[in-house]
Amino acid sequence: MTMKAQDNYLLFIDGEFVQASTEQSMTTADPATGTPIAQFAAATSADVDRAVQAARESLSAWQANSPVERGRIVHRVAELVREHADDLARIESLDQGKPLDQARSDVDDAVRYFEYYAGVADKLEGKSVPRGSETFDMTCREPYGVSGQITPWNFPLSITARGVAPALVAGNAVVVKPAPTTPLSALHFAELCREAGIPDGVVNVVTGGAEPGAALSSHDDVDQLTFTGSVPTGEAVMKSAAETITPVTLELGGKNPAIVMPDADLDEAAFWVATGIFTNAGQICSAADRALVHESVYDEFVDRLVDRAESYTLDAGVDDPDMGPLNHADHFETVLDYVDTGVTEGATLETGGEPLDRDGYFLPPTVFTAVEPEMRIAREEIFGPVLSVIPFADREEAISIANDTEYGLTGGVFSRDIKQALRLARDIDAGSVYVNEWFGGSIETPFGGTKKSGIGREKGVEALESYLQTKNISVNLDEKHR
Repeated sequence: MTMKAQDNYLLFIDGEFVQASTEQSMTTADPATGTPIAQFAAATSADVDRAVQAARESLSAWQANSPVERGRIVHRVAELVREHADDLARIESLDQGKPLDQARSDVDDAVRYFEYYAGVADKLEGKSVPRGSETFDMTCREPYGVSGQITPWNFPLSITARGVAPALVAGNAVVVKPAPTTPLSALHFAELCREAGIPDGVVNVVTGGAEPGAALSSHDDVDQLTFTGSVPTGEAVMKSAAETITPVTLELGGKNPAIVMPDADLDEAAFWVATGIFTNAGQICSAADRALVHESVYDEFVDRLVDRAESYTLDAGVDDPDMGPLNHADHFETVLDYVDTGVTEGATLETGGEPLDRDGYFLPPTVFTAVEPEMRIAREEIFGPVLSVIPFADREEAISIANDTEYGLTGGVFSRDIKQALRLARDIDAGSVYVNEWFGGSIETPFGGTKKSGIGREKGVEALESYLQTKNISVNLDEKHR
């Protein structure tokens, strides 16, 4: 079976594609041209009710499977995603704008999430608690129930898989709300889940704008929420969840420092920082937004970085360039406003900054130097291919600048001195720190932030903490009261 983008998409509820209750639709467009790709159903709060009810009613059937059987079904999802990897990558590239090779990497990640968590399904063990000879005490791990998952537009399929896979192996059912500019891959993914043997109602996808997201985050019958996106929206999700006392996992923004020490391999550092800020046109919460560079190698590093930035090819994602367009018009204008702000604030625009004179939302790799830490471009998440390069005089100043932010998602250190690098890594206030690389870690390693970058951890075994709760069972063995 060949999978390709369709002209019209419906909601996926209770194992089938269905119309939204109002039969209203929205349009997703190719960010390289602005040309419409497809129409998709605009869900209402009533549709979210239908999806949550379907998820609730499916729980007994899904949880009746042994952990081994759940693991086998989840692994079958991985196999089907792999079988359709080329088609899914093309759909993702067309809908999101990223280069085809990066989209294929995202599909590979989706496969690995399902393979990895399938292997954990029969290892979700409790423990015994020693309380003396008169009591037997044990814990068991139980699913929350219905997991609501609101996913972003920068990694639509990968982040959907990142949340759905651990939720399923833990025994939960899910309702996924994709971003309105990138709904397509989640709908194709849901169809593959059905084909893999996941019972009807266990995986549901409700597309649309703000209404279904708000309805999901405030729903009385949603037992757990996972949200990836901006800080303001994350705050709104958390406030809604508070009204129903629903636990949340939040993976939010970042303003991530890459510290380049004077002994660093500058070619290596420039390669990784460029990778960290220009991959996916900088639309990554863990991007290398700020390069903090020792003043003794500042000019030399900037020269190398600018050369790399100016070597990037830009084109439609499906043509597999080095960098594709930004995802949609509103975001494109926001990023351009930040470029104007940087110039107004007095930073030096070394390269980029001018959108391409063509259709679509293309901004070349952009590098600012002479950036002061208090400038907006150095403090606010731009979420585009815009790098601030900031000088520092010594280690203490580097750490001070690195941590002087409301975010704490990722950071990085470039140094040939491993002891120095590890000391710096220890002192960076972030959930993940990369040494002599960027985007380190893997499917198996925990990922999340400190401060306003979020709550909880995705990926790795730790992600299962978001989808399982602990029950304690205490047994009285005392014979004195017979």
